[in-house]
Amino acid sequence: MKYLVIALLLAGSLSAQNKYTLDFKDTGVKIQPTMYGIFFEDINYGADGGLYAELVKNRSFEFDTPLMGWDQPGSDRHSLNEKSGYATVVRDDSKTNKNYIRVDVNNDSGYSLVNEGFFGMGIKAGASYDVSVWAAKAQGNISEVRFQLIDAAGNSIGESAVTLASKDWKQYPTVIKATKTEAKAKLKVTFSGKGSVLLDMVSMFPQDTWKGRKGGLRKDLVQKLYDLKPGFLRFPGGCIVEGRILEERYQWKKSVGKVDDRELLVNRWNKEFKHRPAPDYYQTFGLGFYEYFQLAEDLGASPLPILSCGMACQFNTGELVEMHDIDPYVQDALDLIEFANGDVSTKWGKLRSDMGHPKTFDLKFIGVGNEQWGPDYFERYKVFEKAIHGKYPNITIVSGSGPFPNGEYFDYGWKQLKDMKAQIVDEHYYNNPQWFKDNATRYDQYDRKGPKVFAGEYAAQSVAIASPDNKNNWDCALAEAAFMTGLERNAEVVNMCSYAPLFAHAEGWQWTPDLIWFNSLESYKTPNYYVQQLYSNNPGTDLISINDGGKPVTGKNGMFATAVVDKKTNEVIVKIVNTTASAQTSDINLKGKTLSGTATQTTLGNTNLSSENSFTSETLAPKTSEIKASGKNLNIGVPAYSMVVVRAKIK
Repeated sequence: MKYLVIALLLAGSLSAQNKYTLDFKDTGVKIQPTMYGIFFEDINYGADGGLYAELVKNRSFEFDTPLMGWDQPGSDRHSLNEKSGYATVVRDDSKTNKNYIRVDVNNDSGYSLVNEGFFGMGIKAGASYDVSVWAAKAQGNISEVRFQLIDAAGNSIGESAVTLASKDWKQYPTVIKATKTEAKAKLKVTFSGKGSVLLDMVSMFPQDTWKGRKGGLRKDLVQKLYDLKPGFLRFPGGCIVEGRILEERYQWKKSVGKVDDRELLVNRWNKEFKHRPAPDYYQTFGLGFYEYFQLAEDLGASPLPILSCGMACQFNTGELVEMHDIDPYVQDALDLIEFANGDVSTKWGKLRSDMGHPKTFDLKFIGVGNEQWGPDYFERYKVFEKAIHGKYPNITIVSGSGPFPNGEYFDYGWKQLKDMKAQIVDEHYYNNPQWFKDNATRYDQYDRKGPKVFAGEYAAQSVAIASPDNKNNWDCALAEAAFMTGLERNAEVVNMCSYAPLFAHAEGWQWTPDLIWFNSLESYKTPNYYVQQLYSNNPGTDLISINDGGKPVTGKNGMFATAVVDKKTNEVIVKIVNTTASAQTSDINLKGKTLSGTATQTTLGNTNLSSENSFTSETLAPKTSEIKASGKNLNIGVPAYSMVVVRAKIK
């Protein structure tokens, strides 16, 4: 009866019927375990203020404006005798993080420092928070430091205190349990007694982090990554790898070791966009290369680190290191492989072990440069390739074809990389939704014997590239779904792909669109996220053919399709995308196999192409039902403007 009702409903709403053939003949094409992955870059406050769960902004007073993020209510540096106290920044060049503060308290009226967090601190009622500070008594009788969480009105919603015991630097930990949920909380630090005290590394983390790790990652955000079942994790970017100038490039060795000793760096997106200035955007590197490798391991994903090749971002300065000075950059790559894969007896393998991970991270890929172009890049790439494969011949190197999907830079880059027999070439494309539908056949004619492709950054732009008005709407996500049928159908060439950027803070973004949006308390999945998830959760193991009269389903009647089998589960998986305003049926004839009974059909769609998800409502989310799937026929109803995934057991 259930199937009859479904059939009647579909019959009344469908306006077109397509006849396809699903051929189970072995194509010899494997779907790589790395096919669908994650691209992470610290843009849109994706790390500090986002994935990295630290709640205190400028915790070690290292910003260019050292007290940015800190307020001193009632303090006036020019009226010392009338006010309760003041903070002075002190510089110590013997330290990696050179700044700390001296707090002078003049009377017992209760001098305080208040930290605003990243657009406010998201605090949850009943949750516990680990608070700590490095301190040293300087003079006088200051004996206690009290920590209070205060709500937007200034009321205490949880507090604790530590007793100062030494004139030497010492870390003082405590725990605050919150009594109220507050999106815009602040941390108030108050001193008892009079005199002077030295402070550094004022920190606060929720105890409920991913896997309960102290000083760890924000749980709800990692869970969304985990739910993608990614095949790889690319880090740390992106243009952040290159830096606006070489001095601001990402240097992985500065992001490992003790967290307190990691040297802060201005984020390269701090000044990039006039429409979204971010003067308080820095990198503490609490989320560093060790944590990235650990996250990849947690997600079951292959780590893919990208390193500087000695070229700053060519959209900014394009600063180059001279070829006779390139060796330290190359050595960084070799040492990173040792850090990930080296025995504990090696220098960098020992550091990994000392940080808590004696087991290797099983690194198989490394990227040289981000999206550089021109002769300077290939001159440097050759040096890296020779050195890496000379010592580690089994490491696969990812190279780049520039920032655009076509044009002079792209054509020149591909010619060079083919001549050098490169292994995987990273292509990037940000374009309008129509471009993505038109390019579902992009890889049909790529050389099967040439370098493989990593579709490393892509996202449909609803308005224009880098426009602040871009939306994560269904029009964009549906176009990406159609385009991805072409990636999967050409899995012989395309071995990896990832949407970008990954995260965006609702109050701190610079770039749109983005896969996952969050604020201080909550996060939500965009329609684009669900498209990625439908692919990454249904990758299959082997490509098979679904065709229309012997031709791939690549846009006829606005329909796009691809099919795989999963030999581990003995299932066939069909993905169909309908980009038209009319519902359609796909009457599929099976060739070479039969099906055993029922199948699951997961549908993602909306008749309103402008629809979006939000913090209050995820109107676009997959819905799963059962359909009949037996014998040699499979009939799939595909609603207007929708993506459908069908999984059926093979008899």
